[in-house]
Amino acid sequence: MESAAFPTYDLYIGGHEVPGARAERREVTDPATNAPIARAAVGSREDAHSAMEVADRAFRESPWATDDGARRARALHRLAGLVEAQAESIARLETLNMGKPLRESRGDLAYVVRTLEYFAGLADKLEGETIPVPGPRFDYTVREPLGVTVHIAPWNYPLVLAVRSVAPALAAGNAVVLKPASLTPLSAIAFARLAKEAGLPDGILNVVIGSGTEVGEALVEDPRCASVTLTGSGEVGRRIAELAARRLVPATLELGGKGPVIVFADADLDRVAKAIGYGIFGNAGQMCWAASRLLVHESLRAPLVDRVRAIAERLKLGPGVEDGVEMGPLVSKEHEARVLDYIEDARATGGVVVTGGSKVTDGPLRAGNFVRPTVLADLPPSARARREEVFGPVLSVASFSDPDEAVRLANDSPYGLLAALWTRDLGTAHAVARRLESGMVVVNEAPVTFPQSPFAGVKGSGLGFEQGHRALEPFTRRKNVLVHLGAPKRTG
Repeated sequence: MESAAFPTYDLYIGGHEVPGARAERREVTDPATNAPIARAAVGSREDAHSAMEVADRAFRESPWATDDGARRARALHRLAGLVEAQAESIARLETLNMGKPLRESRGDLAYVVRTLEYFAGLADKLEGETIPVPGPRFDYTVREPLGVTVHIAPWNYPLVLAVRSVAPALAAGNAVVLKPASLTPLSAIAFARLAKEAGLPDGILNVVIGSGTEVGEALVEDPRCASVTLTGSGEVGRRIAELAARRLVPATLELGGKGPVIVFADADLDRVAKAIGYGIFGNAGQMCWAASRLLVHESLRAPLVDRVRAIAERLKLGPGVEDGVEMGPLVSKEHEARVLDYIEDARATGGVVVTGGSKVTDGPLRAGNFVRPTVLADLPPSARARREEVFGPVLSVASFSDPDEAVRLANDSPYGLLAALWTRDLGTAHAVARRLESGMVVVNEAPVTFPQSPFAGVKGSGLGFEQGHRALEPFTRRKNVLVHLGAPKRTG
């Protein structure tokens, strides 16, 4: 029997909320208490195929793809305005569902609004080109939308990382099927409701909640899937890439990182420490670009580690909706256990726990998934936390003696998403940035990005890129048209 105490979130297909083929629902919980806050529909393969069919029909029959791009621009601008007007309620929903402090969720919603505005501004600027060819011929290209695009979003930034790909896909004229993470589906449904209010035709934006192995794979395997964008783990990314390759479907994959922070001897330690605190303890470290590896010049190691430890020990932990909270819980009990396992492995292999390293087991936080901010030092090569993505509030520390050693340590990773370096020397900054095997580098700053800045990784961090004006290109195909103009007419 369903409880009437919690709101219900169904699938969103064809402009309507529907319970799904199996009419099955599961509890969605608050990770700060592990108490239920809502019930969400559980989609199936049948629901995935239904959404793809509806999206394909909307793409072919509605004017979304064929209209002047300025109409899409206006709709996306309206959607941005509606999200902005509802930002506080959606931010609170994300905090309750995912756990991050409310101030972080508010920042996420501001980023969603800016992303929609940015890509709205590009919707009427999809231009082709003319190409000089010999003879009486005219050769030109046009850019056309792909059709139905699939978007598989993660749980750590539920709406930001969904809209990051959904916005350019819509701006380019595609129909979209979004699969949010099963743990955090609520804001995606709220967003779909606003999209209808903004004037997007029914079927152009659809949301199917469900597992990756059933719903996610069904969406990618569907013959109407024209592209897939996924943010997730390397294991899931390789599986999606395999399924997409079978049908020669383009895939954009953002698969995590193990971000190094290189601190040279001339760095401002107070600024560095503050940035490191944000880069690894923000969102409880549940970030693909988390600054999880501190590589510090040997002369600064002791004072910098002391500063970072002090920041970690001062952080106020608690439910994200409470005032003054600086770090919330991990997203689930299962993920909490995974993070703690990395810490125990570090201990067992000889690593030093500088601070933290345990679950909060006393007081009102004991019912939630709270892990204390943790700093590890002297990890041996066998420690899993040294090379694998922990995805929690866990920082590892190592030192170097010269720039060559710093670069070697930074590049000694299967990942290559974001790296940071701190120095007052402009020459060192540019020289080291060029040598780092990373899709993004920030200098003298905490991890930061903008809708207009390309977001991409190398090595095990994924394929393709998102953000920036070229982010529309993966959602369009380029068609070449060659016209023979005929023999010139004789005059006279």
